[in-house]
Amino acid sequence: MKPGSDLHIHMALDGSDWKDAMGRHIERPDEAFIRSTLQEYKDTGITFLRDGGDKYGACMAAQKLAAEYGITYIAPAFPIHKRGHYGGFIGRGWSTIDEYCELAEEAADKGADFIKIMISGLMDFNEAGRLTESSLNDDEILTIIDEAHDLGYAVMAHCNGSEAAIAAARAGVESIEHGAFLNKEALHAMADAGTVWIPTLSPIANLIGCGRFPDKALKYDLMTAQENIKYAVRIGIPIGCGSDAGAYMVPHVKGALTEYDLLHDTLGEKTDEVLANGEAIIKKMFSFASD
Repeated sequence: MKPGSDLHIHMALDGSDWKDAMGRHIERPDEAFIRSTLQEYKDTGITFLRDGGDKYGACMAAQKLAAEYGITYIAPAFPIHKRGHYGGFIGRGWSTIDEYCELAEEAADKGADFIKIMISGLMDFNEAGRLTESSLNDDEILTIIDEAHDLGYAVMAHCNGSEAAIAAARAGVESIEHGAFLNKEALHAMADAGTVWIPTLSPIANLIGCGRFPDKALKYDLMTAQENIKYAVRIGIPIGCGSDAGAYMVPHVKGALTEYDLLHDTLGEKTDEVLANGEAIIKKMFSFASD
C-alpha cells in the first residue's frame, strides 16, 4: 500500500538547505518548482495535501494551482509564531494578542483554509528527549486558539512537549503536529479532546546515519515516538500520515512514502484503517474554505 495524502508538507521547502529553498520564493512563489512538485505528487497518486504554510506565499500559490493536477490542497497562508520563539524563518510573528488577531485575519483574507500556530520549540536532535526551547504559556495557547476558532477556523499547531500539548488539547486544538516527548497525561488530554495527531516521524528517521546528529539520540527519539503512537491508537487518538515534506532530508513525495512505511512498522496490519480514519477527520475538520 501507499498513501493517497500527505497531511503535513511545506511546498516552500525542498528537503535540503532551507535558506536556499525559501530564497527561491522571495520575489514571488517559484511557479515552475511548485508545478513540478505537484506533478510528482499526482504521478505518485497522492491527491490530498495539507500545507503547514510559509511567509512568502508558496503554499497559497500551490493551493490555486493544485486543481489542475487533480489534487485537493489546503493551506493556512502562513504559520503564526510569537516573536522571539521558533518560527521566524517560515512564519509571521506577533508580540501582542492584538497583533496575533491581525495576522489571523490577514490569513483569512488571503484565502487560508485554517490557522497554523507555533507554540513550542523543535526537537534538539543532539540530545535525546530535549526541546530547543520552552513552549508558550497556557494562557497564550488558550487565547490564540480561541481567537482562531472565533474566526471560524480549525487550528493546526506545531507542538512538542507535554505541557504545550495538554494546553492545546484543552483549548480544543484540531491537530497537533510533530508531538515529540508526550507523556501519558498529554496523550489522554488529546484523546479526550478528539485531537488528531500528525507525528511526522520522517524528520527523525531520515537523519539516522547521516552523521550530522548522534544516531543514539535519534534512535531513542524515534523509538519513544513510535511507542507513543501505539499507545495513542489504543486510547483512541486519530493518527494521520504527514511527513513534514520539505524539512531537512524529507523530500517531497518520498517523504509521504517513507512516513507511511514508518507508521506501518509501528502499527502493522492496523495501519491503513488507522490512517484512513485520521485522514477523514482531518478533511472534515479543515474544510472551512475548501467546501
